[in-house]
Amino acid sequence: MRRIHVGNALSAFGLGFTVPYLYVYVAQVRGLGAMTAGSVLAVFAVAALIVLPFAGRAIVRRGPLPVLLAALVTAAVGALSLGLAGSAATVLSAAALLGAGQAVMQPALATMIVDCSTTATRSRAFATQFFLQNLGLGVGGLIGGHLVDTTRVSSFTVLFAIEAAMFLLLVAVMATVRMPRAPRIGEAPAQSARGSWKQLLGNRAMVQLSVLGFVMFFACYGQFESGLSAYGVEAAGISTSALGTALAANTAVIVVAQFAVLRFVERRRRSRVIAAVGLIWAVAWLTAGYAGLGHGSQEMATAAFVSTYALFGLGESLLSPTVAPLVADLAPPGMAGQYNSAFALVKQLALAVGPAVGGPMGAALHGPYIVTFLLFSLAISVLALRLGRRLSVVQDRPWAARSRVVTRGGATAEAVSAEA
Repeated sequence: MRRIHVGNALSAFGLGFTVPYLYVYVAQVRGLGAMTAGSVLAVFAVAALIVLPFAGRAIVRRGPLPVLLAALVTAAVGALSLGLAGSAATVLSAAALLGAGQAVMQPALATMIVDCSTTATRSRAFATQFFLQNLGLGVGGLIGGHLVDTTRVSSFTVLFAIEAAMFLLLVAVMATVRMPRAPRIGEAPAQSARGSWKQLLGNRAMVQLSVLGFVMFFACYGQFESGLSAYGVEAAGISTSALGTALAANTAVIVVAQFAVLRFVERRRRSRVIAAVGLIWAVAWLTAGYAGLGHGSQEMATAAFVSTYALFGLGESLLSPTVAPLVADLAPPGMAGQYNSAFALVKQLALAVGPAVGGPMGAALHGPYIVTFLLFSLAISVLALRLGRRLSVVQDRPWAARSRVVTRGGATAEAVSAEA
């Protein structure tokens, strides 16, 4: 588990070097224009949507480690190619490789965490993963910002080379991991083996969680770098430096709050924690509404906008130890890879649709934009409470199930002792 977390931090560190500067690199440094730069972002999403349906079956049949190693090599080739590409065709091809590799990493790493954890330790394991992801992205972006120079193509080539090196270093680290033996599709019961997508779609709780996940990712992550930033600039007059401060506040809250809220989350129903996140994000959208529509001073607008991102970070820190373990607990034996890939596919769909819808609204329809996503946040709470009615005790309250097992075990031991 420690090696998995180290590898996860390395991959996030590598991504942090390039993600914030990808648009500038393609559009300005390579001189390929805004259209090509926008197409690169679209290619990332399309590549993920193409490979994820196959990734789940591969993880189930072959195990997560071989799939992860193949994804890392693919991503490394894509990153290095992107740093050397000089034409639109080569840039888009490299972006497709990098996007496909990145997309497959997520469910593969998640399945490895599931295989190396128990119900008792899974929430903390996924919280640690999320913490290290954000820390790695933040540190990588900070260092990359000091290395990059928009007047020199070579400085960007160095960034992409570092990213590729991080992926290859992760290959070396992961190659030393010996995974515990987990059931594969051929060893699972017949009901699970027939599973595939048909069985997954027959799992009503998983379908409801997927719908809930789409709404969450659409209303939050799908707006960070598109609609919400456009709204901040156009409606609230937020400067680019203040926008950077807001993004830093989001990361800072996650890093500081993640383990502080973990103890609270571990003793609460998962469905109610997710419902609470919807309410927190509703407050965040109201705060954003004040920033752009409240007619206060520029300082107050900036403070409110930064607070919006901070509130989103608080909600994210509550979700990380809740949603991913729930996906794992809903999966039948041997099917965790399929379920993780399906949920990653839902996330990619939301991240593809979110900017397309939120970007134009945030830039031009300020009032309707805030109202729309305020309602989406409230919908998260409603959907979460409805999901809770379909979850078993183990799925919604794993801590209560563990307590019952301990109690029964103690009672049995006492009975045996009395009989003796």
